[in-house]
This record gives sequence, C-alpha cells and structure tokens, in this order.
Amino acid sequence: MDWKDVLRRRLLSPNTEPKRKKSEQELKDEEMDLFTKYYSEWKGGRKNTNEFYKTIPRFYYRLPAEDEVLLQKLREESRAVFLQRKSRELLDNEELQNLWFLLDKHQIPPMIGEEAMINYENFLKVGEKAGPKCKQFFTAKVFAKLLHTDSYGRISIMQFFNYVMRKVWLHQTRIGLSLYDVAGQGYLRESDLENYILELIPTLPQLDGLEKSFYSFYVCTAVRKFFFFLDPLRTGKIKIQDILACSFLDDLLELRDEELSKESQETNWFSAPSALRVYGQYLNLDKDHNGMLSKEELSRYGTATMTSVFLDRVFQECLTYDGEMDYKTYLDFVLALENRKEPAALQYIFKLLDIENKGYLNVFSLNYFFRAIQELMKIHGQDPVSFQDVKDEIFDMVKPKDPLKISLQDLINSNQGDTVTTILIDLNGFWTYENREALVANDSENSTDLDDA
Repeated sequence: MDWKDVLRRRLLSPNTEPKRKKSEQELKDEEMDLFTKYYSEWKGGRKNTNEFYKTIPRFYYRLPAEDEVLLQKLREESRAVFLQRKSRELLDNEELQNLWFLLDKHQIPPMIGEEAMINYENFLKVGEKAGPKCKQFFTAKVFAKLLHTDSYGRISIMQFFNYVMRKVWLHQTRIGLSLYDVAGQGYLRESDLENYILELIPTLPQLDGLEKSFYSFYVCTAVRKFFFFLDPLRTGKIKIQDILACSFLDDLLELRDEELSKESQETNWFSAPSALRVYGQYLNLDKDHNGMLSKEELSRYGTATMTSVFLDRVFQECLTYDGEMDYKTYLDFVLALENRKEPAALQYIFKLLDIENKGYLNVFSLNYFFRAIQELMKIHGQDPVSFQDVKDEIFDMVKPKDPLKISLQDLINSNQGDTVTTILIDLNGFWTYENREALVANDSENSTDLDDA
C-alpha cells in the first residue's frame, strides 16, 4: 500500500485526534523524570559493586544561608562551645606558677650567670609531673630548639618558660580573635576587628585618658594599620593567622604596660599620643571643617612640598567622595608615606607613580613626576637639576632586571624604594637627598663641637 493512501486514510479517520504539542515545562519535567530514573539505576548499580564508598568521610559542610536563622544560631553556639573547650585546655596562672616551681626545683648546676639550667633527663621528669596540659611542651623537638652552646647539654629554664608563656598567649589570643569571627572561616572582616579593638580599649591602661567620643576615631586609626599592611589586595578581610604572625598585636597589647616610656608611646602607632597626633593633623588640614580633605588642603601635609602632579594621582586613584578624601583614605595615605620602606607602602605609592598602569616605571614615568620637582625648584629660586642625571642615579640605585623598566619588585629588592619615591614626589625630600653629603658633614661638625664643649 502506498504511503500516500495510508496518510490519507489517517487524516480521514474520525477517531483520530490531532496530537497536542507539549509545553516547554512539560518537556523539562519529562527530562528530569528520565534523568532521575537513569541516575537512580546507575547509583544503585554502583552501590552493589562499590561498597567502599561508605568509608569516605564527609569533607564538605554547606554554610547556612542568610535566611536559615536556626542553622546560623546552631553554628554560632557550637563554635562558642568549641572555643570554650579549647580555652579550658590552656594553662591558667596557677598551673604556670606550678610549672615554674617544678622547673626551678629540677635545675642542674652550675648556673650561667643568673640563668638556671636544666638537662634533658630532668626536663622529662618535670614533664611527667606537670600534668597533661603541659605534655605538648616537653618534647625532644622543643628541647633541641632551645639547646644552644651549653657544654653540659642543658637549656635555660627562663627561655623554656618564656617559650611556654608565648605559646599559651598565642593560643589565648587566637581564641579571643576567633570569637569575633562571625563567618567562622578563620578571618576577620573590618567590622569584626573594630568590635575586637573597641572591647579591648578598657583593658589597656595606656588608653585610660581617651575620651569616649574619640573611641570611634581611635578604632578606625588602629584597624586601618592592620588592613593596610595585611590586606594588600583589599579583599576586606584578614586571616587570623596573619594577625598573630605580625607584630601589630604585640604593639597594641604593649599598651597594657602602665609604665610604658614616652619614647615607646611616640613610636607606637596604637598609643593615645600617636592616634591623637594623626587625627589632630587631619583636623588642622581640614580648613573648611567639613570633615573631608580637598587636594588643596592635603597639599599642606608634612612640609607642604609634595608636587601637585603626585597629589593629582592620589585623588585619581584613591577612594574619594565628590573629589574629597575622608579620614579612612587619609590614614592609608599617612601609613604609606610614614612607612616607605615597607612593601605595602611601596605598593601604594608605586600604583600612583605607574601613570600608564603598565606594572612598571619607565623613563617617561620618571620624567613626568620629576618635571614637577624641577618646576618647584624654579619657584623656590633653586637651580633645576638635570633629569638625565637623576634618572641615571635612580636606575643605578634600583638596578632593575630590565635596564629600561623598574618594577615594584625591583624597588622592594633594592632597599632603595623609600629614597626613589621621595625623590619623585617631594621637593623637600629631593633637596635632602641632593644635599645628603653636606648634611652629614654638618652633623659631624655639630657632634664634634658638642664633644669639645
């Protein structure tokens, strides 16, 4: 029978209804049903043939979503209980005193100066008597780490006790910081660190004189140093491990010392005098008292000799509000200029000097900034210095891998980054560099006169 006849009969048949076209949703449902069916069959087949999969431990735990309030609360409570348990595992003051008593009792003469010593045999005896919390400290590895040049093979009791104290302090501090880790991922966001420092202020005797109205500015000043140096990629969070590894926390907790010298306070970024100095400078620069700094106001920073070209770049690259700088952005600026030897500070300034955003400084970039120095020299009645001479000096100081380009890493490796950046952005800095030999000679003459007197 011809296919045409079959088709004709099919169409003429009264019982034949036109087939309804399935909707897109129905097709998706059908596809999902088939996928589920085949996947279940496949999984069932593997289950029969591969039983070892049951021994694989779970390695991924999904974080609760924002709307899963109950799960979030449960997670927070479980973390708090875990941290409390870890805290109880640390040595308390009474246990530390007992440890010191045991070490002193088992010392081995002779003493070295005023240092009491202990050998490995007695070291292990103390470990057995000190209790389970101390077990981690009484190992051959720790003893060998503290063993230096003693001819009797002993270690200093004081050095060992300081080692234990430092370890206990680090664990206590880690637990304390972890309590502010809202995400529970091992890092602190800016708001987390702000809360930590705000609640730390009452425990620091050196900050007793601060007015409560200044607390928010102090916290901002303190937190900014952590984030400027420990968050170079500006992710908005810092690993707790990095906070513990750097010296900033030591500087901050140094303020617990009620007899901290004036000199130490002046050099400590976190001290009350230092914070008041930085904030006072900001207020003095803010001539229109609007709480922000314009380019003209910032130009009076320091010796007021920074070039307008450099200041233009600051306002182009840094976060501003209607063309003006807030206190937080100002703090980054101050930290960069006051710590020009540090890689994070050099990275900040390098980004401003890299006007073509190529990742390196070439002769054009150097000339662009030094031309502004030459103009300021003319304004102040000084004879301009040849750019060619300065350019050669810069390349001689840095010794870059590529003789025509200076990368950020070249600047850092040369240990001359602070000098190079100062030459390019600040007339007073360039003048000091240019007259360094005369200044050194003058200082020597003055010191000689003082000696004679």
